[in-house]
Amino acid sequence: MNENTLEEKIIQGKKNGMPMLLLTLLLYAAAIPGLIIGIIHLDDGTSTPLTITVFVISLTFIALGWLLFCGLKVLKPQEALVLTLFGKYTGTLKGDGFYFVNPFCSGVNPASHTKLSQSGDVKGIGGVSISDSSINVSPEVSSKKLSLKVMTLNNSRQKINDCLGNPVEIGIAVTWRIVDTAKAVFSVDNYKEFLSLQCDSALRNIVRIYPYDVAPGVDTTGDGLADEGSLRGSSEIVAAKIRDEIQARVAEAGLEIIEARITYLAYAPEIAAVMLQRQQASAIIDARKMIVDGAVGMVEMALERLNENHTVELDEERKAAMVSNLLVVLCGNHDAQPVVNSGSLY
Repeated sequence: MNENTLEEKIIQGKKNGMPMLLLTLLLYAAAIPGLIIGIIHLDDGTSTPLTITVFVISLTFIALGWLLFCGLKVLKPQEALVLTLFGKYTGTLKGDGFYFVNPFCSGVNPASHTKLSQSGDVKGIGGVSISDSSINVSPEVSSKKLSLKVMTLNNSRQKINDCLGNPVEIGIAVTWRIVDTAKAVFSVDNYKEFLSLQCDSALRNIVRIYPYDVAPGVDTTGDGLADEGSLRGSSEIVAAKIRDEIQARVAEAGLEIIEARITYLAYAPEIAAVMLQRQQASAIIDARKMIVDGAVGMVEMALERLNENHTVELDEERKAAMVSNLLVVLCGNHDAQPVVNSGSLY
């Protein structure tokens, strides 16, 4: 961790917004009559040092008193405001309430104009796309407050080669939240864009370890032994690895990754048809194997029953013909058309 990383400081005891608002309004209510009285005395030449002093104070407060309103801050539940004073980090306001702080303090949120494809972001009018990860820069002025709510990021689908080199399309949904406001604001340039890019990078690193479907001779755990891990069959394990990978990358930005889930998984369009034919061929072969195994068992059972009951005596040639006929009937794709022999078998 960088030694220059700022530690989050929570500002306590600043919920004085309502008293300061009422006091400012009362001072304005007193300054306006004081200004009027001072002007009247200056016009008729009956001014005294006291009236001049009241006039100057009233005029000064009316001209500069509005600065006190700049120190009033309102926060809703699960909101935070990072404050700086002339470029120096002074602390973070957390929790709902009406606060009063130094009027010269300003809120900082470098990601206030960045809109991700996620919950919690309000879509503005217009915006300029800056990447393929659903990041848009909105031109209108946004709030400097940071949301501490749990949000879900849905990055655009990516085309990635699996461990066998087959291109697959995959999309994930990442549930995240801010846990350290100082790191989120000052450790990275834009924590939303940083999170989105790290999600894409972590997804590529994990997906290339696994095949789309179970493949022989593939080691996905790194223990040197082949296993049955796959993107389609081990989605929970893959999602957990993606979550850990992202968390390791965004910890320095003060973000917590709660969960990562695979929302879309399919072969890329250019090989989808071929892979479908491959799956169909594999299914047909497996079905044929099952049919043949069952047919051979039925033929064996028929021959054993005929021998046990001595129903008919067959030589080896007739047994071979019977086996052939039974296998044709049992393994055929269509119903057999029986042929009745009314003559002798020999």
